[in-house]
Amino acid sequence: MRKQLVTVAPAVAMTVVSMVLTLAVVVMWLGGSMPWQIALVVGLGLDGGWLATLAYERRLAAQGDHSTPVTIVGWAFGLAATGVLVAHALGEESTGAWLAISWLPLAAKALWLVHGMWERTALTPVALDAIRGIQQEARDEAAVARARLRAQAGTEETRLTAVTETGSRVARVQAKTAERLSGAWATLETARQGEGTARALTCVTDRVTPTSQPRWELPVWAPFEPVPALDAPALDDAELDRIVTELHSSETPPLSYRELSLRFRAAGHSASETRLRAAWRRVTTTAS
Repeated sequence: MRKQLVTVAPAVAMTVVSMVLTLAVVVMWLGGSMPWQIALVVGLGLDGGWLATLAYERRLAAQGDHSTPVTIVGWAFGLAATGVLVAHALGEESTGAWLAISWLPLAAKALWLVHGMWERTALTPVALDAIRGIQQEARDEAAVARARLRAQAGTEETRLTAVTETGSRVARVQAKTAERLSGAWATLETARQGEGTARALTCVTDRVTPTSQPRWELPVWAPFEPVPALDAPALDDAELDRIVTELHSSETPPLSYRELSLRFRAAGHSASETRLRAAWRRVTTTAS
């Protein structure tokens, strides 16, 4: 009801002012040439016709209907009232002041038009509450979605930070390990290639035979390529010794155990590491 008064109150006020002004102008304008009673009847007739068409328009609007002829007649009465005010203003000395108020009848009609448009688009309190509920629900869902996205972004940021820090620690550990392995590898290689290594190892072991010299092979730390397993028949000790002898004596100086093992398996032979190393020891011992 309060919202309705916002549009209907100005229209009623403007209508009353314009009707009173039109009646007064007609009486003053026509009162000099005819009895004022007749001028009053003319003014009341003009205002009455306008008021009757306006009441009929409001009745049709309340029923949800509309009549174009009635609307045309109403605007005709409004234009007639405006015309009377303009004609009166042109005959007065202060023309500008009277012209300034001659638009009031048309303004009243325009305000009633605005009020009719508001009534056609007005909603009931139930519908307005439903719309507010829908809008609030949409705002709640949007807020929850934004909160969820922010939480997911924070979680992902934390995860990436943890992964990055862990990867950095792993990289540092690997670098330190590689550095230590490199140092140990260099030390072992120096000991392996040193001239005094064999003599130092010989002094702590006995000869296998009166003429043999102990042979030591330190483990070799170096990159190697794995040899794919091949299907081959099992070898007995005699055949294994023969193959190892051929491989051992195929080059000068003789092959080390590691080189012999690689060539043995690359040739397609199959034997366990324990048997192959035992055969290599028998061959090297006999050769010595």
